Amino acid sequence: MSKGLNSLLKEIKDCRICEEHLALGPRPVLQAHRQASILIVGQAPGRKVHDTGIPFNDPSGVRLRSWLGIDEKIFYDAKKIALLPMGFCYPGTGKSGDLPPRPECAEAWREKLLARLPNIHLTLIIGQYAQKYHLGKQQKKTLTETVKTWRHYWKDGVIPLPHPSPRNNIWLRKNAWFEKDVLPTLKARVQALVN
Repeated sequence: MSKGLNSLLKEIKDCRICEEHLALGPRPVLQAHRQASILIVGQAPGRKVHDTGIPFNDPSGVRLRSWLGIDEKIFYDAKKIALLPMGFCYPGTGKSGDLPPRPECAEAWREKLLARLPNIHLTLIIGQYAQKYHLGKQQKKTLTETVKTWRHYWKDGVIPLPHPSPRNNIWLRKNAWFEKDVLPTLKARVQALVN
């Protein structure tokens, strides 16, 4: 490992590899520290996160912190929680919402970052792009099936989650088992790791 985490994070903050595809330009948003015990893998920053430079600084973040049973102080403590979306920059908007994360980002940085996070005991994988990358062939045909079989991944310290966006309110209503079955176990594990 030729570079330490801090120098790698600086290099990522200066990254311009997909600049030509980003309508608002590059602004990598992530959080990491070698001591972090929880890794949260999202899709890519939304517009508000791009504007502020603060990960999950939007309604999705409010819901996610509620799911985890933690406040902003713990959530934004890089020594406890690493926030590494699949794409570090806001990809722009398409016909049905935000565009997918740029693939160049994961190709260039993901494995290098993961190799420098030796203390991760729980990985939360949010949404289909993150699940495809981190679960590979273990991913089920649909996001619902993947999340429903969360116990299968739990033994490896991994839990797939739906996106906490308010756009997923219908999914959450249709899948009441998620809040009843998954969240209590998730909250207990998070509490054990951050306290």
